Amino acid sequence: MTTLTIRMPDDKANRLKALAQSRNISVNKLIEELSTIALTEFDAQVRFEVRAARANAEQGLALLDDLEKLEAAD
Repeated sequence: MTTLTIRMPDDKANRLKALAQSRNISVNKLIEELSTIALTEFDAQVRFEVRAARANAEQGLALLDDLEKLEAAD
């Protein structure tokens, strides 16, 4: 496990401490949870961008047309 030291304004650090306390967890655990959320969002964005780069616009539009037809049939 790695130890990471960060610098931030005192007011922000105090707010993070208050947030951690309100959740009954340590600041360390809070930062770990927040970083997991940030990394998950980043991974989703990268996956989306990779898929978008491989996409076929005509095929995508055809799928949307098919979906529209299905919805109209209901």
